[in-house]
Amino acid sequence: MFERIREEISVVFERDPAARSTWEVMTCYPGFHALLLHRFSHCVWHKGFKWLARWLAHCGRWLTGIEIHPGARIGRRFFIDHGMGVVIGETAEIGDDCTLYHGVTLGGTTWNKGKRHPTLKNGVVIGAGAKILGPITIGENAKIGSNAVVVKDVPDNATAIGIPARLVESQEAAGRFAAYGIARDADDPVAKAMHALIDHSAETDQRIDQILAELQRLGLKIEGAETQKLDAGSLNRIVD
Repeated sequence: MFERIREEISVVFERDPAARSTWEVMTCYPGFHALLLHRFSHCVWHKGFKWLARWLAHCGRWLTGIEIHPGARIGRRFFIDHGMGVVIGETAEIGDDCTLYHGVTLGGTTWNKGKRHPTLKNGVVIGAGAKILGPITIGENAKIGSNAVVVKDVPDNATAIGIPARLVESQEAAGRFAAYGIARDADDPVAKAMHALIDHSAETDQRIDQILAELQRLGLKIEGAETQKLDAGSLNRIVD
């Protein structure tokens, strides 16, 4: 047991450069606390003491802000960074060496009993705020970008981003995966269309101003020649 605890502590040092000492990890890392409590409540759950296991999990959520159902199966060297708002459902299965950031949900899409939560294979990384929903499988070493909503299987070594999540080509994946935020080119289609319309409107205003200036240079007097310019940069920031 103590060997497993040492292993869980060493994982924190491997994946969080802010960790400075073992004492700091043991006293100040809610992800570590939530995992220890889950190991215990999971054992109690399989001993048949369902209510006690749920109560222990409830205490764990109150202490850490991380909700892990005692029925969930979690492998070794699991790391939750920051942790607040993480939810892991009853039939979720998590392999070895997986990492979750804050706000991640491994949730279900049905009220029917049985397998209804995701399965994460070894080495999966899920960015902050991502939602993995339903009895789907996330393949080994796959990465899920921040705030993505995943409702379909993700193959091994793939990267999924966006709402709904889509796969990114392997040569682009390294530059487009983000654990904490999504790059502009990973936005949903509506936001991308709005950016394009704003840029087009700004370009049109510039051309009209050039035409009016040329007409005035030729001696034509045009009333109301001053046009209201569209600040494309400001509008793009609002859309973002």
